[in-house]
Amino acid sequence: MARILIVGPHPDDQELGMGGTIARLAEQGHDILLLDMTNGEPTPFGDPETRAEEAEAARRILSPEDGPGIRRVCLGLPNRFVEHTIEARHAVAGVIRAHQAEIIFTPFFEDAHPDHIATTRIVEDARFDAKLTKIDMPAPPPMTGGTLSEIGPPIYPKWLFYYYATHLRWVANPSFIFDITGYVDRKIDSINAYRTQFVLPEKNRKIVEWVGASATYFGSRIGADAGEPFFTKEPVGLGSLDGIV
Repeated sequence: MARILIVGPHPDDQELGMGGTIARLAEQGHDILLLDMTNGEPTPFGDPETRAEEAEAARRILSPEDGPGIRRVCLGLPNRFVEHTIEARHAVAGVIRAHQAEIIFTPFFEDAHPDHIATTRIVEDARFDAKLTKIDMPAPPPMTGGTLSEIGPPIYPKWLFYYYATHLRWVANPSFIFDITGYVDRKIDSINAYRTQFVLPEKNRKIVEWVGASATYFGSRIGADAGEPFFTKEPVGLGSLDGIV
């Protein structure tokens, strides 16, 4: 099974973009770590303590009932001020080494939100930094859902995939779509766990409806009931056609 790191600029981005995929991969036994770059605050209805509780509730919703749960860690960078710096790159590289991540998911690189653009640039460079020898990387902060061992050896994650949690008004043109049939309700529940973001603000409730409609649309593109789109800059190799739906 693969060690997978899923990075979000703020708590809720991973759930919005690929919550169904997270739940399905976790049930398949993959070792999943959610990395929040910021705590998401300030927001009109939230505060740091509440947002942390919401993120933990979402983590539990997506975690399988049996077997190892999903883990979650927050770097604590300042929300609305995320910058592409050496320090931020090395902080993410430290998480990559500690998790020994083989696959990384990060937001699509075109976005209207500066935090999203900066996060993806940080992650792209941290992927490279994590393989550098003779450079010590910082240990990750404490996390929920389990612990990580000490910083591991240098590693270059084989795959970097992009999920869509964009603030631009355009339709994704994905490289592949992951079948999340049977996992949409858990995705929606994990999003609604962020009550300060999608329940209390009336104007944001429609976002949850859009997410459900998107899952139906992208599922229809692969002959499934529901799907989530992803993009890759690197070609995905196939050893057979058995896995194509």
